Parts: sequence; structure tokens; C-alpha cells
Amino acid sequence: MSTPVFIQIRCKPGQTYAVAEEIVLREMHSELYSTSGDYDLMLKLYIPKDEDVGRYINDRLLDVPGIERSLTTMTFKAF
Repeated sequence: MSTPVFIQIRCKPGQTYAVAEEIVLREMHSELYSTSGDYDLMLKLYIPKDEDVGRYINDRLLDVPGIERSLTTMTFKAF
């Protein structure tokens, strides 16, 4: 199984729900949450082992209209 990656997404003002709906339609995530703080959404996904992480995220997520910024956190070990 692949290692989970967490991506925080900051949306353009008034675009959070539209961004979330588009992500859901793409069926690429494990979990998607609205959050408080500097970012509006938090996405958990599993990137296939044979995929380049940066390219996978760039090509499948970051072209969603309304995304202003993202922060990707790689994970290493679950406790």
C-alpha cells in the first residue's frame, strides 16, 4: 500500500465549496475535510507507488479552479 500524503488547500475567497465539489468528483482522495486556520481544506490521498508525487499532485489536483495555494505533507511512519 502507498504512504498517505496530506495536502492543505487554500481557496480563493468564496470558492471553498466549489473546490471541494470538484475534488470529490475526481474521486482521487481518501478523505477531504474543511478546516480552520490558514488553509480551507485538508485532503488525504494515497499516491500509487509508481507515480512521481509532485507530478501526480500537479496533474490531478492543482488544476482545480479556485485553488490559490497548497501545502503538501509527506508521511513516513504511522504509530
